[in-house]
Amino acid sequence: MMLKPYSLGALLLTLSALPVMVPSAVAVPAAAAVAPAASPEGHTADQIGRFLAHFYGKHGPSAHDRRHHVSQVLLERQTTTQSDVLLCAQNEPQDIGIGPVTVAQAAGVGWATVTTHWAADETDTFTVYVRLDSKPIRVDDVICAG
Repeated sequence: MMLKPYSLGALLLTLSALPVMVPSAVAVPAAAAVAPAASPEGHTADQIGRFLAHFYGKHGPSAHDRRHHVSQVLLERQTTTQSDVLLCAQNEPQDIGIGPVTVAQAAGVGWATVTTHWAADETDTFTVYVRLDSKPIRVDDVICAG
């Protein structure tokens, strides 16, 4: 029997549940918490947020973005499933919203919750992961909520 390695998303969900203790002397004001435009550790939260807003747009990624801005794992996963792995759906949503981006420098990854809007005020959410060192920046993994 061949076991699949845990996905990056599962690891990050586990890491995000761990408590983080920051000494009060090191606490950063909320306005200064936004990462700078460039970082030696990789993409910043702001860069990832702008990338995801462009990547997903209002109705989903373009054919070009699907080919050039996703990991090889997602490209392969898309060929083996009927649903759209980048949207966790089978149809095109009416609108898409990107939530705040979280960056875990130690794990080398950032992620955000994506909300898709459908007819009759229905919504769905999923989590998108981006490797901080990806060049060009690309979607590394998508974990569907349901």
